[in-house]
Amino acid sequence: MKKILFSIISLSLLLAACSPKTSDKTSGTKPAPTSAPVAAASKAPKIPIPTGDVRKASPVAGNAPKVQIGNAETFKLDNGLTVILVENHKLPTVSYRVFVDYDPVLEKDAAGYLEMTGDLLSKGTKTRSKAQIDEQVDFLGASFFTDANGVNGSCLSKHSDKLLTIMADVLLNPVFPQEELDKSKKQSESNLASQKDDATAIAGIVASVLRNGKNHPYGENMTEATLAKINLEQIKNHYNSYFKPNIAYLVVTGDVTKADLEKQAKQYFGKWAQGDVPIHIYPAPLAPEKTQVDFVHKPGAVQSVINITYPVDLKPGVPDVIRSRVANTLLGGYFNSRLNSNLREGHGWTYGSGSSLNPDKLVGSFNASASVRNAVTDSSIIEALKEMRRLSEEKVGEGELQVVKNVMAGNFSRSLEEPGTVATFALNTARYKLPADYYEKYLEVLQNVSAEEVQDMAKKYIHPDRAYILVVGNKDDVSDRVKQFSADGKISFYDAFGNPVKAANTTLPPGLSAEQVVEDYLNAIGGRAKINAIQDMQSTSSMQLQGMSFGIKTYQKGRNKYAVEMSMNGQPMNKQLYDGVQGMQSAMGQKEMLEGQELNDLKEQAMFCKEASYKAGGYKYELKGIEAINGNNAYVIEVERADGKKTTEYYDTKSSLKIREVSTGKGADGTPTLQTVDMSDYKEVSGVKLPHGMTVSGAFPVPFKVAVSEIKLNAGVNDSVFKM
Repeated sequence: MKKILFSIISLSLLLAACSPKTSDKTSGTKPAPTSAPVAAASKAPKIPIPTGDVRKASPVAGNAPKVQIGNAETFKLDNGLTVILVENHKLPTVSYRVFVDYDPVLEKDAAGYLEMTGDLLSKGTKTRSKAQIDEQVDFLGASFFTDANGVNGSCLSKHSDKLLTIMADVLLNPVFPQEELDKSKKQSESNLASQKDDATAIAGIVASVLRNGKNHPYGENMTEATLAKINLEQIKNHYNSYFKPNIAYLVVTGDVTKADLEKQAKQYFGKWAQGDVPIHIYPAPLAPEKTQVDFVHKPGAVQSVINITYPVDLKPGVPDVIRSRVANTLLGGYFNSRLNSNLREGHGWTYGSGSSLNPDKLVGSFNASASVRNAVTDSSIIEALKEMRRLSEEKVGEGELQVVKNVMAGNFSRSLEEPGTVATFALNTARYKLPADYYEKYLEVLQNVSAEEVQDMAKKYIHPDRAYILVVGNKDDVSDRVKQFSADGKISFYDAFGNPVKAANTTLPPGLSAEQVVEDYLNAIGGRAKINAIQDMQSTSSMQLQGMSFGIKTYQKGRNKYAVEMSMNGQPMNKQLYDGVQGMQSAMGQKEMLEGQELNDLKEQAMFCKEASYKAGGYKYELKGIEAINGNNAYVIEVERADGKKTTEYYDTKSSLKIREVSTGKGADGTPTLQTVDMSDYKEVSGVKLPHGMTVSGAFPVPFKVAVSEIKLNAGVNDSVFKM
């Protein structure tokens, strides 16, 4: 009976075509002006070109080119603000960044308010509204945005004073409007809904929790619960406590002289009051003593996202950083890395696999990842762990090592073409107390990394036997296969936000069958007699998607006729029909006759209640167990239609109502995707309970909600509605 909804899923391609195009404009800003390279590697010496078959020749290493990076000049204001300038007069542009370097803060039960603080900084000051800020930035043709650590802007150098006036006002005089917080929280709700359906996002969130723990700033993540607790008092307290010039940097690059910048810095930021700032010290997270397996169940998933991860003690600027980066690049840091060559090129199990080894002043991290088919999840983990061990056990060949060095050198040199790179280098040098020539000697240090050092780095930082092996996938297909990698033979289960899934009473009642669960559902909504008495049904629904409003009209008659019409602002957009024999879809003047599984979908939607036809309709269904869905236990039934299409259905153990259905369909771009429909707000209509609220995930990049405003039973539906 909730089939009024599946027509929406089939229209997702049309919705994508009608969606507004992504704009470069974000929060009233424009893309940063293009600038000439601020630094480049000097001309490298000529390298002999090998003769013969070059594919069989190892790369020939030359002398490392000397990197000439623009000099950074540094001075301080009386209030403690550190100013860093990298002059570049090739283009008449200048970029400013105020970076407030406070310790990571534990947000506790309001995780996410730091992000909100950064977002709200630009949403109004004591003298400017958000609209005025946006308008003035646009008028200058400037780029401007704020984040949790301060303000950023760039413009033509002739407009620098005007831009700095806005930046200083935003930084020093924010008002944090309540209405803007409400908007930001609304957007975050939508983002959280998307994350819960994105296996890669889930893996990233849960991996951060496993590595660091929830009592560490790096292990905190925003959830619906923490979002609900964010308020203006927290945001204002954070701003007043941490936004001080004595822990901040003004980083400037571009067409400005030191003399002019000294005047600008004093004029716009000299009155910024300094003050004491809280200092935080956190226990260092440690890798597990032995490898453990952690799992997030994603019902119906046909792929598994694998993360092999753990914290590492690797601080920025220490000698190990560049050497360990070579080891990681070799393992999984570029396209032809060992992980990608093995899992993608060698076995064809994934579109891509890689790894990262990141230094950090609190705690670094290692992570190797891949998305693979369910059937090869265990094999992929075996191969990934093998490559991690091989890096420690075998010395890398000089040819392979030189290729990796060349790739890294090329990436470094290309990064210098970005206008802010040198400024970032200068900021890192100041923040982490790096040697003044750290980046100038980068290529020289890189080229001197030896095979022995790579092996030492692997032994020190690549730990396949002390890792969290996290899998996000279908536990019914995968969990038993990956249990072998756990040192204690156990698997820990988590939800999408890294909360342990409690082992609730999941023991099925003796003798309970799938047939009985379905029959209980039919009785809960009114019973077979009332369902069989339905001759026709029509419903009116609405949905909001990306700021657009859609209306949906659905008609069913005689258990073999079905029609759904979608409109936007009253204008017809899409129609699907099934007249008992043929199925058709029309959109924007184009008609298409449906066949195969798509035609069978329409036939199924024509039923008033497909569950009432499971026995007579050739369906196979099996009771798989009990799972927690949104805090409630639900019976899980796998249903297979006569044509082979499978769905997983969830029935609340207390109310017997269906609360979720998961199936494989097509996303907005036409690719296969897992689609989840959550049903809620059951209301009685003529003695039959029907869901009036539904949330659809997977049919479109952003989950959307459908609200049913009216359902009529046996009110009379004219046969003309179903004419092709």
